[in-house]
Amino acid sequence: MDFILLTQNTTPIIGQVAKLLGWIMNGIFYVIDKIGIPNVGLAIILFTIVVYILLMPLTIKQQKFSKLSAKMNPELQAIQAKYKGRSDNDATMAQNAEIQAVYAKYGVSPTGSCVQLLIQMPILFALYRVIYAMPAYVTKIGNTFRVLADKIISVDNGAFLQNSEVESIANTVALYGKSLTEGTNVSNGIIDILNKLSSADLASIAEHYDLNQLTYEGQLILNSDTTRGLIDTYNNFLGLNIGDSPMALIRSGWMSGMWGIVIGAALIPILSAVTQWINVKLMPQAPTNKENDQASSMAQSMKTMNMIMPIFSAWLCLSLPAGMGLYWVAGSVVRSIQQVIINKHIDKLDFEEIIKKNSVKSAKKIEKLQKQQSLMKEYSSMNTRSIQSKTSTSTGNINSYDNNRNNNVPQNVSGSSNAKPGSMMAKANMVKDYNERNNSNK
Repeated sequence: MDFILLTQNTTPIIGQVAKLLGWIMNGIFYVIDKIGIPNVGLAIILFTIVVYILLMPLTIKQQKFSKLSAKMNPELQAIQAKYKGRSDNDATMAQNAEIQAVYAKYGVSPTGSCVQLLIQMPILFALYRVIYAMPAYVTKIGNTFRVLADKIISVDNGAFLQNSEVESIANTVALYGKSLTEGTNVSNGIIDILNKLSSADLASIAEHYDLNQLTYEGQLILNSDTTRGLIDTYNNFLGLNIGDSPMALIRSGWMSGMWGIVIGAALIPILSAVTQWINVKLMPQAPTNKENDQASSMAQSMKTMNMIMPIFSAWLCLSLPAGMGLYWVAGSVVRSIQQVIINKHIDKLDFEEIIKKNSVKSAKKIEKLQKQQSLMKEYSSMNTRSIQSKTSTSTGNINSYDNNRNNNVPQNVSGSSNAKPGSMMAKANMVKDYNERNNSNK
């Protein structure tokens, strides 16, 4: 089994975007390391701010579309009410034509919002992957884990990790890989596991592999006094080890009587839920149509989802590394600030003027399309006339041939009244007689 779980993502599109975002994250960590604060939590916050700033133009465009949609929804609902209960082909075609005219009037496309979402989704998925697998994208962190992995490989090739009696280590190995010795990149496989272990688990591994004196760039990587550990230094954010889950931090803080850690760890899932709820409230809400049962039901479902998701994220934060919770909090705060700015920007826009400009643009497009259709019809008509002309010419030639043939029949068969029955000459005489009868009748 090859270990590619926490190495760089190879999913089409998402993998390429993750690599690009990984360069940004690596650059951020390099800068803060150079100024003396190599902190993963700070890097996550700065990284989240940079990415969401880059996404801001798409967010503004999407919300402008939402605002225009809200303004044209009454017209669309009126059209739907007009044709309610009618399913015949004429009514369907007329309804679609009127709906298309409304979209043309406002200068928007029915799939306009989908385009922005399709662009944003791979970026957001890739952002999550970079934070989730930082050793794969941040050189300094990756090298730190690489030193640990190489030491473990030199001792027993990761056998202790596979057969560990420590339940949390065994569960992590079972979740992220069945075997550390199979595949072409054992080192990456071990890093996958180490990146997901808690401080207590790393202490157990350090004791087994005698890693307490192992150094990277002159600093201890792991030791019994975990406050001096290099990885813990990277992961230390306001006194919390964001490599551990809030639940593990609460448990260890409670047992040791360190109430600051308990409160700080509890705040992460709480802030994740609260900031997401605020972000949802700041988002522009589409007007509900009580007369439209389907739309009203969808709006109610969306409202329920907006209430459940913050609670679900808080519950999920408890078991994931605190760094992921920090990312969610940072992302929600950044989006909320962006939303306040965007709302003020959109409120200042003259949408009546925007609609007017969009209508003019749409009219020009329709005019251009009509010209193209007219040219196509003219071209088609010319081809039809050409074909008809060729057909007439061919028919004339055939008729001329037939007339000549018929006129020549008497000449050819003259004096051949004694032709043998069934012969070609006899058949020619029959044609001659038929033509003579027809000519006499005329």
